[in-house]
Amino acid sequence: MIGYVTVGTNDIDKASAYYDSLLAGIGASRSMDMDTFKVWSNGGEAAFSITLPFNQEAATVGNGVMVAIALDSPATVDKMHAKAIELGGTDEGAPGPRGGDDSGFYAGYFRDLDGNKLNFFHFSQA
Repeated sequence: MIGYVTVGTNDIDKASAYYDSLLAGIGASRSMDMDTFKVWSNGGEAAFSITLPFNQEAATVGNGVMVAIALDSPATVDKMHAKAIELGGTDEGAPGPRGGDDSGFYAGYFRDLDGNKLNFFHFSQA
């Protein structure tokens, strides 16, 4: 149902380098590359993008807004969360199980260089 998710940035070059390196870890590369808008895809149905705000005002973080990126295993969640932090993101919740012992939901939360909140997650149904 969701085609792509966009977060704002105030430094398109710095954010582009961050996401080029981070999303390469899950096989994603740029599928659109314009001066003010960049999109990454790994061939799936959904994509991730960054933009300089159209109204030319500062990009700000939405309170309560978060982008969740599905991965194939808890080990991949661990790897990608560590990479996000290594590249300069900040930890918002170390990878681990969430929602009780039998939920099957495993996630690691972080903020990117602009303060946007994201998570990598894996969900397995028992």
